[in-house]
Amino acid sequence: MNTSRAAWLFITPALIILGLFFLLPVVAALVLSVTDYDLYALADIRNLRFVALQNYWALLQRPLFWSALGHTVYFVVVGVPLSLLASLGAAMLLNSPLARFKPFFRTALFAPVVTTVVAVAVIWRYLFNTKYGLINYTLDAIGMPTVDWLGDPHWAMPTIILFAVWKNFGYNMIIFMAGLQAIPADLYEAARIDGASAWAQFRHITLPMLKPTMLMVSILTVSGYFQLFAEPYVMTEGGPLQSTTSVLYLMYEEGFKWWNLGSASAVAFILFVIMFAVTAAMLRLSKRGEPA
Repeated sequence: MNTSRAAWLFITPALIILGLFFLLPVVAALVLSVTDYDLYALADIRNLRFVALQNYWALLQRPLFWSALGHTVYFVVVGVPLSLLASLGAAMLLNSPLARFKPFFRTALFAPVVTTVVAVAVIWRYLFNTKYGLINYTLDAIGMPTVDWLGDPHWAMPTIILFAVWKNFGYNMIIFMAGLQAIPADLYEAARIDGASAWAQFRHITLPMLKPTMLMVSILTVSGYFQLFAEPYVMTEGGPLQSTTSVLYLMYEEGFKWWNLGSASAVAFILFVIMFAVTAAMLRLSKRGEPA
């Protein structure tokens, strides 16, 4: 058996699994998005009709879709930098030679990642409860006005952003720690001998050496945050006044609440196109300044 045939033999099982569980559902969803697949079609497939791009056109004319897109972009623009800063800060603290009890803090900071969203959401709902929450109790104790964190449309999304950042930053922290430990210690030693300050070492050694890691973490975080669903679903159910309804939450309501599966598939593909464009732009920007 030649090398090429042996290679195809080894990768065929993986290609079959990818085809069955990734490509086939994607193609099926794309086909659904150009039909009026709804509850009537579920009852009798003969009710299914080809509607071309009507689902996409109808979505683009709905104010709720644009508001959901705005909430999602707001969540990404504010949440991603916060998550990256928290992750990088925690990773640098734990990577410092002065840090103590590293295994304990590493485990404690990573614990929210492996905890279910529903379980921690219950605790956060109590923390941000208007009457009995610890946050408002503390604000009241220091003489500041209390806030209806999850009931005020202006505060609901920032509260969900804080919750999401706390829930997810531990995952990126582990990746950043791996990237930090891959930086040769000789570079820092040479910089210290030359009199470089801590900020100069961070700017001229840590950040450039972490660039590939930063790019990967940024893409993963942006992709994950565009798929905002679980946090508003368990914390606010898209409210108040649909102020936390994201694109994915809208897709869920279209598909599994109103059974408009054709429209829900169209929402999914619009979100896919947006995520693809943003990822491509990030990759293009990351290559600026690199030698050809």
